[in-house]
Order: sequence, then structure tokens, then C-alpha cells
Amino acid sequence: MKTSIQKLFSMSSVFFVAKLALVLLIPLCLLVYALAMPNKPAMTNKTEPKTEKSTDDLRSRLTPEQFYVTQEKGTERAFTGKYWNTKDPGKYYCVVCGAELFTSDSKFDSGCGWPSFDKAATDKVDTHVDKTHGMVRDEIVCHNCGAHLGHVFNDGPTATGLRYCVNSASLDFKAKDTKAEDSKK
Repeated sequence: MKTSIQKLFSMSSVFFVAKLALVLLIPLCLLVYALAMPNKPAMTNKTEPKTEKSTDDLRSRLTPEQFYVTQEKGTERAFTGKYWNTKDPGKYYCVVCGAELFTSDSKFDSGCGWPSFDKAATDKVDTHVDKTHGMVRDEIVCHNCGAHLGHVFNDGPTATGLRYCVNSASLDFKAKDTKAEDSKK
């Protein structure tokens, strides 16, 4: 009789200890996870978009992909965008509001499949911390209208150390008129 009571008592003790461990371990694990997540500030300024955009107006002006990328924070597939391999001199503008964002002088081939730049036009691109998809990244948006452009990383090969990885669908490229400059010489 004592053995069955001892077994019952020892089994209930095991279950009690196991439940107690779970009750204590789960919050402890969550705390460790929260403390381990980097809480880094954005690389540049963080402001709210200044212009109001009508969704209907944007849908009528933008292609479905441009709308998806700029308004729904989407990403085009690598090596498919219009400008990922463009090497012509010129400037890159926001497809939504027309603000100048990048120049071809700051563009480089990073091999990632999206247009890459080592610097943005002064005060034209803002960053926000993006914690989607299980990552912590710095999202880049147009300062003027808040359109999603892509992300910026600290692994650039130039002196700035930055790599602005931009969706072609968020850009409008205007080539530099080299013929007009040649005629001035």
C-alpha cells in the first residue's frame, strides 16, 4: 500500500514541479527575448509624411506594382526592377510626388538585384525602424510624401558605409541630357 501512495505522491510532485517550471520559464524566456531584441534608433531623421494622398488618385496614377511597393510597403522581386542595372547618368525621383531622391553618382552595383546607392539627396529620405518579417531593419521613405522606397543597411562599400537598397517601382529616372552639355562646350 505504501508503494502505491508513494508512487502517487512522487508522480504528483513531478507534475507540480513541471508545471511550476513552465509557469516560471515562459515569462523568463519572453523577458530574455525582449531584452535581446535590438532597440536601435533610425539612422537619420524620423518625421511624419507631410502630404495627404488620395488612394483613388494614387491608384489611377501608379501601376499596381508601384502602388503595392510605395503604399503597402511591398518589395519587387530581385533583378526584375526597371533600374536595378541602369548605369546612365541622371537623377532618381519619387514616383509618387516627384521629389529628387538619389543621383546616378551615388549608385553602385551591390549585386543584390535592386538599385543601390551610398547616399540620398539631402533631407529627402527618412528612415523608420522596421521590425517586420522577424528582422530589425531601417526602412527608407520619401520625406515629402512618405512613400516606401526600400531599406538602408550599414554594409556599403564606399566611405559612407551605407547601402540604400531601393525598389525600382518607387523610382522615376530622368537621364542627364549629355547632348545639351556637349553643345555648351
